[in-house]
Amino acid sequence: MSKLYIVGIGPGSKDYLTQAALNAVKNSDMVIGSKRALDLFKIDSLKIEINAKNMNKSLKEAVTNVKNGKVVSLLSTGDPGFSGILKPILNLKSDVDIEVIPGISSVQLCAAKLKIPWDESDLITMHGKGISDDILDVINKGKPSIILPNFKPAELAEFLIENGVDKNRKAAVCEKLSYEDEKIVKSTLKEILEMEFSYMGVMVVY
Repeated sequence: MSKLYIVGIGPGSKDYLTQAALNAVKNSDMVIGSKRALDLFKIDSLKIEINAKNMNKSLKEAVTNVKNGKVVSLLSTGDPGFSGILKPILNLKSDVDIEVIPGISSVQLCAAKLKIPWDESDLITMHGKGISDDILDVINKGKPSIILPNFKPAELAEFLIENGVDKNRKAAVCEKLSYEDEKIVKSTLKEILEMEFSYMGVMVVY
């Protein structure tokens, strides 16, 4: 029976793959994902590598193959429902059987590493968005703000300071979570402004 699995693969390490994710991939005729995602699995079926340039085409290809009777796994970094590929798949409005396999988001892992009860925090995703004034209202609520940025942390720190947020406000950056070169920095906005991080990070403003 044809089906489209939307599989959350967690933050990137095999340690955070769920058994449900492994089973979905094992039972698929085709697996589609980024190279980093595909490398997490032993795949005996057809696999297709996607990137930012061919993303839309690959999502449509996944749906087409399911309509043609295939079982397809579409790999999504973190959890598919939080800045993942669940939304763009639903936007295709295709009448196929979809099963979502949840994964561990880097936001969850960041909260765990910093020992933050994330049900008492504000979660902000900025993927696919620019920095806007809307974030200022959230930052000033008095809760920790866990932010999934679409840019380097220094850019966000600069924006916040320029818009009146105290430069000595406590902040943290969790970079490359679950990888061997994972880095966690607890500091202030002013100091983060002068640090270099990759795009693979989560930022917290306390």
